[in-house]
Amino acid sequence: MPTYQLQNLTVRHLGASSASALQAIDLTIEQGEQVALIGPSGAGKTTLLATLSLSHKPAEGSFQAFGVDPWALGEAARHRLRAQLFLAPQTPPLPPRQRVVTAVLAARLPQWSMWRALASLFKPADPQAAWQALSRFNLGDKLYSRVDRLSGGERQRCGLARLLLSPAKALLVDEPLSALDPALSELTLTTLREEAGARGATLICSLHQVDLALSHFPRIVALRDGRIEFDLPRAQVTPQMIAALYQGEPPAASKPQHDDAMAVKLGVGACL
Repeated sequence: MPTYQLQNLTVRHLGASSASALQAIDLTIEQGEQVALIGPSGAGKTTLLATLSLSHKPAEGSFQAFGVDPWALGEAARHRLRAQLFLAPQTPPLPPRQRVVTAVLAARLPQWSMWRALASLFKPADPQAAWQALSRFNLGDKLYSRVDRLSGGERQRCGLARLLLSPAKALLVDEPLSALDPALSELTLTTLREEAGARGATLICSLHQVDLALSHFPRIVALRDGRIEFDLPRAQVTPQMIAALYQGEPPAASKPQHDDAMAVKLGVGACL
């Protein structure tokens, strides 16, 4: 059964009555696939991830997740379906005064009772699991640090460590490399792909670094102006296609930078 099936899907901008953020999207993603979303700023990558995470309701077309239409379900059933999805935004919503261990263990809140969740605020329920998740992103030494004392790149990796503790079947990751240097970028993508492969989860990751998308992901979905420009195996993606996709925004390979500096992007701008 596919993780997602989208047919002729249109999504409006939030607060807008007519402007479309996504238009005529046809996309099927099978369970366990690993897909990179690429495209220039404003292409619709973040909106697509938000739609797949059930944060945005489509305006038109057909949308199924795990074989059901989420928006035809009641609120309780849709909430249970959301528990199978994990969205890691570019800037994770981590409480600044919270300890890192608590922030990472928050991934398990949907599985805990209210009392266990409250108790974990005072005495972390499983610090070893949090440390192991952080260590996979070279962040184990920050286990008991406060979130507001982390650098931008460390906060980004802390948010991704949450993903490792989530039981989700679909992992949706938005620009995970924007504050990481090349070495950490490689580590991060390798860890995400290994985790998804180990649990048979679907991984969909938006990236501005086209070279990394092509080197790590077997399937490339390119967006521009809210539409899919191409959806191809990476071996079929040509330099001419990339040049046309980023019209006027010349791609450049990732370059070494200082840790936590903004990564070089293929295509101008931050995330959508």
